[in-house]
Amino acid sequence: MNNILVIDGSVLEGGGQILRNALSLSCILRKPIKVNKIRAGRPKPGLAAQHLFGLNLLQEITNARVTGNAIGSTSIEFHPGEIKSGKYLADAKTAASISLLMQVTLPVLMFGNQSSELELRGGTNAAMAPQVDFISEIFRPNLEKFGATFDFELLRRGYFPKGGGHCIVTVPPVKQLNPIEIIDFGNVQNVFGWSYVAGPLPLQMAEEMKKGAINSLKRVYRSDQINIEAYKETEQMSRNPGSGIILGAATSSGCVLGSSALGDRKIQPLQVGGTAAEELMTSLQNKECTDQHVQDQLIIYMALANGTSSIQTGRLTTHTLTAIHIAELMTGIKFETSEDPYAGTSIVKCKGIGVINRFL
Repeated sequence: MNNILVIDGSVLEGGGQILRNALSLSCILRKPIKVNKIRAGRPKPGLAAQHLFGLNLLQEITNARVTGNAIGSTSIEFHPGEIKSGKYLADAKTAASISLLMQVTLPVLMFGNQSSELELRGGTNAAMAPQVDFISEIFRPNLEKFGATFDFELLRRGYFPKGGGHCIVTVPPVKQLNPIEIIDFGNVQNVFGWSYVAGPLPLQMAEEMKKGAINSLKRVYRSDQINIEAYKETEQMSRNPGSGIILGAATSSGCVLGSSALGDRKIQPLQVGGTAAEELMTSLQNKECTDQHVQDQLIIYMALANGTSSIQTGRLTTHTLTAIHIAELMTGIKFETSEDPYAGTSIVKCKGIGVINRFL
């Protein structure tokens, strides 16, 4: 017990992110952990199906010894073994987020001895989690600045409440993560995106979301800078109803930022598209180099990289502060943060521990 790092799952964000980041770092660093008060900040504390699937997947990948891995458990112990590359299947059998399963497993599998394949089933476009399109089109270009990447194949969409989404993720190994410096915004080159509907929902809804986004974006950007595709998913891709919009922007210095919104029967499609556009424009007008949804996802990679990384972003979210807390606790490094309250921007900086993949 003296060698176990005990983590309070109720601090800051008080949700599943504490568990996900702690588990990922536990596997990579071969450091056993005990997490108490899991999701104490949520209406229903303890492990939900989403978190249990991620925990069990990492248990399989590292042949870990685990206690407390049951629905509703508020305390777990996790003793990881070696990272084993291979093929893994995680089927949530619900609309639990595939994106969150990717978040917890991607950094771990990168430190295996060869490429691994994840077959993930669950929700592809769900509330309270990044849409898979955001992970593949906005997060991935930012991840690639560290010298890491993944291949993503979407076979089927899965929407709340039925789920049924299906994708294949291939994760090649890395020897070491490079430090990053994303602090130069440059100039906006183009704004892109996808507005979609599925199942019985009409294509007109996708067109309306697209129109709402363009109406907002055209207040600042030229028409030839905006390229948003509206489409209806094929029956093979999804028979269940679902809709949403994902927007992105690329700058001359290589920054890639994004925003998204899910359709809601209580909200007009024009407003859904406009909401996503307004969020993206706020980031662009503040000259943020990473958006609020990517900033917290980069923290774990910054902590593991070989050298000093720095990112310029918007105001730090509770998710980001939580990711920093767990990274500092588990690696012993110190993040430096500074905010410009007038510009609405922040700088996050740290010297990573330079983890080396000993299999390569």
